[in-house]
Amino acid sequence: MSLTINVNGKAHASEAAADTPLLYVLRNDLGLNGAKYGCGVSQCGACTVALDGKAVRSCVTALSTASGRAITTLEGLAQAGALHPLQQAFIDEQAAQCGYCTSGMIMTAKVFLERTPRPTEAQIRKALAANLCRCGTHNRIVRAVQRAADMMAGKKVGMAVGVEGVQA
Repeated sequence: MSLTINVNGKAHASEAAADTPLLYVLRNDLGLNGAKYGCGVSQCGACTVALDGKAVRSCVTALSTASGRAITTLEGLAQAGALHPLQQAFIDEQAAQCGYCTSGMIMTAKVFLERTPRPTEAQIRKALAANLCRCGTHNRIVRAVQRAADMMAGKKVGMAVGVEGVQA
């Protein structure tokens, strides 16, 4: 039986079993490699995507659950050749070290900022608490989310300043 999923605004038919994790279909069948396989049990957040505007762990979301619903992956954020403010902010703040958690962090932050457009640092930390980063770039990630919120609100944002006071 074929199921149809709507990924980044495009419909895709899938012949995968209904209980196949959405992550496998995204990566293996559609070639969308932004969401990562991390733990496979919804504990790390590397596989996070937006499903009808809600952050979900695609490693434990069945294909049948996603069928007929709007799925947004990291690859679907850029529009008309321009990076999404979160993507740009992660670059500007040098928020990725190994980059494995980045997609999940960005997708979780995207959903969060849609609901909380002017967050405090504490709100950002709480929203991202369930997304793990083994490299320890949490402070840069928090700054990137705050930068993106400012960018999305139309606030002028300056260059990132590093620990030594040197512009990054």
